[in-house]
Amino acid sequence: MSGKSSQRKGRQGELELSKILQAYGFPVEPGKPVSYGSTPDITGLPGIHAEVKRVERLNIVNAFAQAVRDSERFGDGIPVLFHRRNRGPWLVTMELSNWINYYKRAEMAIFEPLEGKVEN
Repeated sequence: MSGKSSQRKGRQGELELSKILQAYGFPVEPGKPVSYGSTPDITGLPGIHAEVKRVERLNIVNAFAQAVRDSERFGDGIPVLFHRRNRGPWLVTMELSNWINYYKRAEMAIFEPLEGKVEN
Protein backbone atom coordinates (compact mmCIF):
# COMPACT_ATOMS: atom_id res chain seq x y z
CA MET A 1 0.00 0.00 0.00
CA SER A 2 1.40 3.41 -0.93
CA GLY A 3 2.02 6.12 1.66
CA LYS A 4 -1.04 8.16 0.66
CA SER A 5 -3.44 5.21 0.66
CA SER A 6 -1.96 3.99 3.96
CA GLN A 7 -2.56 7.42 5.50
CA ARG A 8 -6.08 7.45 4.05
CA LYS A 9 -6.84 4.04 5.58
CA GLY A 10 -5.43 5.23 8.92
CA ARG A 11 -7.62 8.33 8.79
CA GLN A 12 -10.67 6.19 7.99
CA GLY A 13 -9.84 4.06 11.04
CA GLU A 14 -9.70 7.14 13.27
CA LEU A 15 -13.09 8.33 11.97
CA GLU A 16 -14.64 4.86 12.31
CA LEU A 17 -13.43 4.37 15.89
CA SER A 18 -14.52 7.90 16.83
CA LYS A 19 -18.07 7.18 15.61
CA ILE A 20 -18.20 3.92 17.58
CA LEU A 21 -17.01 5.59 20.78
CA GLN A 22 -19.41 8.51 20.26
CA ALA A 23 -22.30 6.02 19.90
CA TYR A 24 -21.41 4.79 23.40
CA GLY A 25 -21.54 8.34 24.73
CA PHE A 26 -17.84 9.18 24.80
CA PRO A 27 -17.21 12.81 23.77
CA VAL A 28 -14.36 11.96 21.40
CA GLU A 29 -13.17 13.73 18.31
CA PRO A 30 -10.82 12.42 15.64
CA GLY A 31 -7.52 14.22 15.30
CA LYS A 32 -7.06 16.91 12.71
CA PRO A 33 -6.38 15.66 9.16
CA VAL A 34 -3.06 17.46 8.99
CA SER A 35 0.52 16.33 8.63
CA TYR A 36 1.23 12.89 10.03
CA GLY A 37 1.73 12.77 13.81
CA SER A 38 1.23 16.44 14.61
CA THR A 39 -1.99 15.82 16.58
CA PRO A 40 -3.30 12.84 18.58
CA ASP A 41 -5.36 10.32 16.60
CA ILE A 42 -8.40 10.76 18.87
CA THR A 43 -9.06 13.25 21.68
CA GLY A 44 -11.73 13.40 24.36
CA LEU A 45 -10.93 10.37 26.50
CA PRO A 46 -9.59 11.97 29.70
CA GLY A 47 -6.41 10.30 30.90
CA ILE A 48 -6.04 8.23 27.70
CA HIS A 49 -3.69 8.75 24.79
CA ALA A 50 -5.37 6.84 21.95
CA GLU A 51 -3.14 5.53 19.19
CA VAL A 52 -5.24 4.15 16.32
CA LYS A 53 -3.96 1.63 13.79
CA ARG A 54 -6.05 0.24 10.94
CA VAL A 55 -3.68 -2.21 9.23
CA GLU A 56 -3.52 -5.84 8.16
CA ARG A 57 -0.07 -6.59 9.57
CA LEU A 58 0.50 -4.70 12.79
CA ASN A 59 3.75 -4.80 14.67
CA ILE A 60 2.18 -4.37 18.12
CA VAL A 61 5.51 -3.76 19.85
CA ASN A 62 6.39 -0.89 17.49
CA ALA A 63 2.86 0.53 17.48
CA PHE A 64 2.67 0.48 21.28
CA ALA A 65 6.11 2.10 21.51
CA GLN A 66 4.74 4.89 19.31
CA ALA A 67 1.75 5.22 21.65
CA VAL A 68 4.13 5.55 24.63
CA ARG A 69 6.27 8.17 22.86
CA ASP A 70 3.24 10.15 21.73
CA SER A 71 1.57 10.01 25.15
CA GLU A 72 4.72 11.55 26.63
CA ARG A 73 4.94 14.14 23.85
CA PHE A 74 1.26 15.20 24.03
CA GLY A 75 0.95 14.65 27.81
CA ASP A 76 -2.65 13.50 27.40
CA GLY A 77 -2.70 10.26 29.40
CA ILE A 78 -1.71 6.63 29.47
CA PRO A 79 -0.90 5.03 26.13
CA VAL A 80 -3.65 2.82 24.70
CA LEU A 81 -3.47 1.20 21.27
CA PHE A 82 -6.74 0.65 19.37
CA HIS A 83 -6.31 -1.55 16.32
CA ARG A 84 -8.14 -3.70 13.81
CA ARG A 85 -7.67 -5.59 10.57
CA ASN A 86 -10.12 -5.75 7.66
CA ARG A 87 -13.31 -7.53 8.69
CA GLY A 88 -11.96 -7.91 12.22
CA PRO A 89 -13.11 -6.46 15.55
CA TRP A 90 -11.49 -3.48 17.19
CA LEU A 91 -8.94 -4.57 19.77
CA VAL A 92 -7.36 -2.62 22.61
CA THR A 93 -3.78 -3.04 23.84
CA MET A 94 -2.47 -1.43 26.99
CA GLU A 95 0.03 -2.11 29.76
CA LEU A 96 -1.22 -4.65 32.31
CA SER A 97 -0.60 -2.30 35.24
CA ASN A 98 -2.88 0.33 33.65
CA TRP A 99 -5.57 -2.26 32.88
CA ILE A 100 -5.48 -3.49 36.50
CA ASN A 101 -5.81 0.08 37.76
CA TYR A 102 -8.81 0.78 35.51
CA TYR A 103 -10.47 -2.53 36.35
CA LYS A 104 -10.10 -1.96 40.09
CA ARG A 105 -11.66 1.51 39.74
CA ALA A 106 -14.55 0.11 37.70
CA GLU A 107 -15.07 -2.73 40.16
CA MET A 108 -15.19 -0.28 43.08
CA ALA A 109 -17.68 1.93 41.23
CA ILE A 110 -19.94 -1.02 40.45
CA PHE A 111 -19.95 -2.49 43.95
CA GLU A 112 -19.69 0.72 45.95
CA PRO A 113 -22.85 1.26 48.01
CA LEU A 114 -25.01 4.23 47.07
CA GLU A 115 -24.47 6.70 49.89
CA GLY A 116 -27.48 8.68 50.95
CA LYS A 117 -29.61 7.39 48.08
CA VAL A 118 -32.58 5.23 48.86
CA GLU A 119 -34.70 3.96 46.03
CA ASN A 120 -38.37 3.11 46.59
